[in-house]
Amino acid sequence: MSFSEQWLTLREPHDNAARNGKVLDAVGAAFAKQGAINVVDLACGTGSTFRAVSIALPERQNWRLVDNDLSLLARAKPASASPDIHVTTQPLDLQRDLELVLDGPVDLVTTSAFLDLVSEEWLERLITELAARNLPFYAAINYDGRASCDPADPFDASVIKAVNRHQKTDKGFGLSLGPDAAARAVALLQRLDYTIMQGKSDWVLRRQDAEMQTEILSGWAFAAREIDQGAMSEIANWLTRRRSLIAKGQSSMRVGHVDFFARPPRR
Repeated sequence: MSFSEQWLTLREPHDNAARNGKVLDAVGAAFAKQGAINVVDLACGTGSTFRAVSIALPERQNWRLVDNDLSLLARAKPASASPDIHVTTQPLDLQRDLELVLDGPVDLVTTSAFLDLVSEEWLERLITELAARNLPFYAAINYDGRASCDPADPFDASVIKAVNRHQKTDKGFGLSLGPDAAARAVALLQRLDYTIMQGKSDWVLRRQDAEMQTEILSGWAFAAREIDQGAMSEIANWLTRRRSLIAKGQSSMRVGHVDFFARPPRR
């Protein structure tokens, strides 16, 4: 599954504002004594994780940005960066070639807004590889199923319930874990004696974030229609009411996410 450059550009500042500072600080602290670091970023999109996380890491950095979308990869590599930061892009199908991408020198694996798209089987493959290679893992902006709109509408709960069901459909990796992904990943990693730092990273959208709210609500309506075509009229009316509130500057939203950083046991 791929996302448009326009959507990724729109959401990036909201992702950055939402990232949990304590979790990101833990990532930086884990590598503070290293002179250099090698990072692999899974499903990099346009490179937002690199831009957000590189400032927390040692001065000398080697990043490998991985995605299967060539058009996004072309925009992921920075036009200019510090001479101590080297960035390469790697087109790769993570469903087919996950193990391959972790070969070579790697100190840290990162991803953002991705785990909720993958299946239980794929997640277990990833965690098996991380543990076998004793690699730390930073996963941010994982949707966890919490969502609310203010002012509330009587049909909000029905739409959000349908969205969370849609989140568990196949996104290209088998039936997705959706809102359960982060909790499941943490549980699996803890079984392998990883130490976990985690915290909420909710999008908090104010009335001035009208474009972002509009895009989210349109996406929710699409997902809800796919889950319950018999409710198309109710969904359309709900979307009209919510868009009207946005246009009047009367709408705000919260969309729940969680970040976590997993450190392997010392060997």
